Amino acid sequence: MADYQQVIDRIYTEVGPMWPKATPASYIPALAEADPSRFGIAIRTLAGETFTAGQADTPFSIQSISKVFTFAMVARLLGDSIWESVGREPSGTAFNSLVQLEYEQGRPRNPFINAGALVVTDRLIELYPRPKEAILDFVRSVTGNPDIYFDNRIARSELNAADRNLALAHLMKSFGNIHGDIDTLMDVYCCQCSISMTTIDLARSFLFLADRGVNPFDGTRILTPSQAKRLGAVMLTCGFYDESGDFAFRVGLPGKSGVGGGIAAYMPGNLSVAVWCPGLNAYGNSLLGIEALERFTTDIGNSIF
Repeated sequence: MADYQQVIDRIYTEVGPMWPKATPASYIPALAEADPSRFGIAIRTLAGETFTAGQADTPFSIQSISKVFTFAMVARLLGDSIWESVGREPSGTAFNSLVQLEYEQGRPRNPFINAGALVVTDRLIELYPRPKEAILDFVRSVTGNPDIYFDNRIARSELNAADRNLALAHLMKSFGNIHGDIDTLMDVYCCQCSISMTTIDLARSFLFLADRGVNPFDGTRILTPSQAKRLGAVMLTCGFYDESGDFAFRVGLPGKSGVGGGIAAYMPGNLSVAVWCPGLNAYGNSLLGIEALERFTTDIGNSIF
């Protein structure tokens, strides 16, 4: 077996100097303040081992990585019927594009672009009487950390910069694909994106996917093996917006990114890995994060391929 600690220590040393090439997200003011030189890596295995390098214990906003959790919460209750409202194909466009949504009559291409995640959150609000509390309960359960919470400052900043997401929601409501109140939807959506956790927490949070739908912290089954497999497939093809194909090519793991600079990925039956660096590339994904994950799967000689 690979010496994971040795591998990530080497990656941290080699990749760290690349940070000046990227800058944090600028369209959400609170995220623009992040220090792009911060860099953390964490691995958690199904055997219970944890390996870290860099600032792995620094909390940050997970942003769109939260879409994996809300989708799992909805899919476990709705099953395949969720695919009537949202597709499972790569978009090939920006994560907040309106053009494709208009052309396809309000049905988003997949649950990980913003329009798709808004539909999923709308259904979550219908299914859970206290949606924000339900999201926190779920995330706390899959991380094994009862102290995870929303970052209210980031949630407010995101809500104040939500014009494009509001446009997406209103457009989909005009097609009948958003059912509830849009102000409530935006409040829940911005809160879920503001969830704050460390890279260690983030690695732990994807273990239920590495364990094919079973939460290793309490033994409960969150998704069926088939649902977990399908969620992983959509993450592989759509989890990085219009850079998803390149991520699959370079890294070879299902994963999800967020504009807070985090990326979480997993190797079925083995481990989950998370990286964080706020500096983003042109596609809105962590520049150092993708580089680190490419080196990780290359150095250990293992991926899903």
